[in-house]
Amino acid sequence: MLEMITNINNAVNGIVWGTVGITLLLAAGIILTAVNKGFQFAHAAHWIKKTIGAIFTDRHITAHTAKENKAISQFQSLCTAMAATIGTGNIVGVATAIILGGPGAIFWMWVMALFGMMTNYSENVLGIYFRRKSASGEWRGGAMYYLKDGLGGYKGCKKLGTVLAVLFSAFCLLASFGIGNMSQVNSIAGNMESAFSIPPFVTGIALVIIGSVVILGGLKRVAAVAEKLVPFMAILYIVGALVVIAFHIGAVPAVFVSICKGAFAAKAAGGGAVGYGIQKAITWGFKRGAFSNEAGLGSSVMVHSSSNVTEPVQQGMWGIFEVFCDTIIVCTLTAVAVLSSGAVDLQTGAMVSQNAGSGLVGEAFSTVFGGAGSKFIAIAILLFAFSTTLGWSHYGATAWQYLFGEKTSVIYKVAFVVMIFFGCTMSLSLAWDLSDTFNGLMMIPNLIGVLSLSPLVARITKNYVDRVIRGKDKEAMLSAAA
Repeated sequence: MLEMITNINNAVNGIVWGTVGITLLLAAGIILTAVNKGFQFAHAAHWIKKTIGAIFTDRHITAHTAKENKAISQFQSLCTAMAATIGTGNIVGVATAIILGGPGAIFWMWVMALFGMMTNYSENVLGIYFRRKSASGEWRGGAMYYLKDGLGGYKGCKKLGTVLAVLFSAFCLLASFGIGNMSQVNSIAGNMESAFSIPPFVTGIALVIIGSVVILGGLKRVAAVAEKLVPFMAILYIVGALVVIAFHIGAVPAVFVSICKGAFAAKAAGGGAVGYGIQKAITWGFKRGAFSNEAGLGSSVMVHSSSNVTEPVQQGMWGIFEVFCDTIIVCTLTAVAVLSSGAVDLQTGAMVSQNAGSGLVGEAFSTVFGGAGSKFIAIAILLFAFSTTLGWSHYGATAWQYLFGEKTSVIYKVAFVVMIFFGCTMSLSLAWDLSDTFNGLMMIPNLIGVLSLSPLVARITKNYVDRVIRGKDKEAMLSAAA
């Protein structure tokens, strides 16, 4: 029975995260970029100003809502989304992409991110547009809502929208226990044991205590922790990676040459069929890029929809920044740190190091920090992975509430916290594979919803560009006054 489940899962996982699924994800990004007239490129200065730039100039971005107001600030929604997004994929995922796809995989990771920006943007625009308030006063939004009310609003699509909304919620709920919980904390426990000799059950107990205090406190408490934890962990890791890169600054030009050459290498490192090297680079670059920033999976929109923003495009721009920060900044720094450290032959793209995953990144950091390098990465994984668990607790809770109602959500939260301990102490290879599949399956109904509603996203975007960026309303008022 177990073997049959494994075989079925491998088959489904191969379809979802194989050529078909990755092609669908990339195609969606290209289509959404086209219908929105390349918003992420054409208006880059504007969305940077309205996101990271506004944090320092607009107090409304970071201002907390009143205690009785269940909405969270725009900055809190970003931090909570990035808590779930910036995870082990930024360390282990990048290392895996380099090992299996060569340095060229990083180029295709960038490509996936550049188009994924508009997928994440579109999800967030729809999330704000179709969100609704729960009985407790919290904003609820996500793919399940724009599938049911958006896609379901088309003639003859009501039943389809309802079914897809339920499927998305079920996949999200199941994935939250695996990729959003057990796989993350298992990575933490393993690294804490190898770096600091802390037994997994001790790590499990500590994480359960911390997790219960935060998760059972609801979204506002999760968001309050995320807005402090995410900037700290991101800055800590970025500074560490920059130190490693600065130490190997002479190799940096060769790193970018290797990435660009490897992206179009006709042969894999060490020989191979013509075209095989390109195929491996593209496959692993796209796959790790999708895993890292989660654009197209419909996950982060569930927390972005809880923001106190009223302008859909404003939250959409935070979605663009989320992907940019996760992949273009954090993943790139990991890649350059690894490649510049000598772990890879930059001429051939062949691996020099025998390490894999976090061990490869730890080796790169050890070239500068010595024995403290592996400990630094263990702490980074602790922060990255546990923040991912906090973010996914909200995703799973949103899915649970959609399926079973808000009054029973405490059942999910208690179960989620309990599974943290088991995740730290159990061997979970099958559970990881299954959760990987459910995570990928979220993509299918989500992309159906986003693509079917892309004309609406285009109209909302055009309205915003005309009104806010081009100031057509102001021109019309001046004309009328004259």
